[in-house]
Amino acid sequence: MSAKTYDRLYIGGEWVTPHSGRAIASIDPATEQVWAEVAEADEQDVDKAVAAARDAMHGPWTKKITATQRGALLYKLAELVRRDTTRLAELETRDNGKPLRDTTAEVQRAVDWLTYFAGAADKIQGEQIPFKPDALAYTRREPVGVVGAVLPWNSPLLLYAWKIGPALAAGNAMVLKPAEQTPVTALEIAKLVEEAGFPRGVFNVVPGYGAVAGAALAAHSGVNKISFTGSYQTARKIMQLASGNLKRCTFECGGKSPHIVFADADVERALVVATHSAFRSTGQSCSLGSRLFVQRPLYAEFVDKISARARRVRIGLPLDKKTHIGPQTSAEQLAKTKTYIELGKSEGARLVAGGRRPKGFERGYFIEPTVFADVDNRSRLAQEEIFFPVLAIMPFDTEEEVIALANDVEYGLVAGLWTSDVSRAHRVAGELEAGLVTVNTFRSTHWMLPYGGYKLSGMGRENGLEALHDFTELKTIVIDFESTPPSDPFGD
Repeated sequence: MSAKTYDRLYIGGEWVTPHSGRAIASIDPATEQVWAEVAEADEQDVDKAVAAARDAMHGPWTKKITATQRGALLYKLAELVRRDTTRLAELETRDNGKPLRDTTAEVQRAVDWLTYFAGAADKIQGEQIPFKPDALAYTRREPVGVVGAVLPWNSPLLLYAWKIGPALAAGNAMVLKPAEQTPVTALEIAKLVEEAGFPRGVFNVVPGYGAVAGAALAAHSGVNKISFTGSYQTARKIMQLASGNLKRCTFECGGKSPHIVFADADVERALVVATHSAFRSTGQSCSLGSRLFVQRPLYAEFVDKISARARRVRIGLPLDKKTHIGPQTSAEQLAKTKTYIELGKSEGARLVAGGRRPKGFERGYFIEPTVFADVDNRSRLAQEEIFFPVLAIMPFDTEEEVIALANDVEYGLVAGLWTSDVSRAHRVAGELEAGLVTVNTFRSTHWMLPYGGYKLSGMGRENGLEALHDFTELKTIVIDFESTPPSDPFGD
């Protein structure tokens, strides 16, 4: 089968040939074959896209279209995504190897995100401030301007909605740079933006490499804000590049999330959720419960049972609807995975499940769900974000001990605990250093719930009405009613 060709960038409402004339090869992770070729943007293409976005900010998008009309356009985009769910999910699966059941669910959730922010578009309001009786003081929230969105490869379509929804609801224009490993569905979204009838230049897509297109977007003086999801190492580089015009930046930079099971927990429910939270998305998610702390009376039983559950996870071709986990997204990611498996063994952790290429999958970037027990919390296996289906299990004795262990990491994105003690639930949740803490569940990401991290997990928040604040500038206006001439401080 010949590769699909996407030989144009989407800039200023038009499909344009890239300046370089080059293309990015997208590899199907299940077959290791090129399945699509996508136009590669460089610095000049980024410059054109930013110029188009700036023109849109000075055109009808902000001068004539009301907030309610912006919301209506986002509603239309949401419905077009809903209409094309099957097609988009299949393309996403080919692009990044995530099982079809996962990509289908993520496209459906992208519809929910777009719908939520469509409804929020005309509810972005300021406040009156009664600072003195003979004046009117109020605030208003205005679009921050041109937003550069830089996306990762693990959940592209869903994360596009996380960025597009609040950015466009708030009246900004956007230049989106998808990950070079998974560029296809960004261009498919651009087609739907065009069909929905958004004004030219409001939304632009420039697939390209991070070191070229991503760096150009971060450094561009015409960009007012960068919204980035990815590694903290890349976020640091973006901050340096963005410092020229003090761009507003929001970062979601991954995690090494603690998942705590106390002895009084509902063990069977905790087992089900802990398995899912460790291995979903083939382990390629920043919010997975990859560090599992189990109170010692339950520890041996929990290790045995979750290891058995890991062995029952169905590995398969990603387009098979029965598949639980598919291949990893790239050869680079698989090589990293193998390195960490050997590292875990050398650090003294006990491998109790997985750790090998599954039988029958000689081709593709496949790896078994992997469980290590008796892990040292200071080891690299427990401290570093790995991005493959691996679970590091550690015992603990006391509440104070596990809080210290859970917080002893540079990340702080998600945390969770299982207990039937209501007082403990509130007490421990308040002590855990994470932007999202869940009790008797895990990883409750939702369009209504603010999401972001402490420490190296990022800055700013996505989702919920809080996200809109990061896509606006707050202006304070004061109108003085005083009619008596003021005293002249420079008079006689």
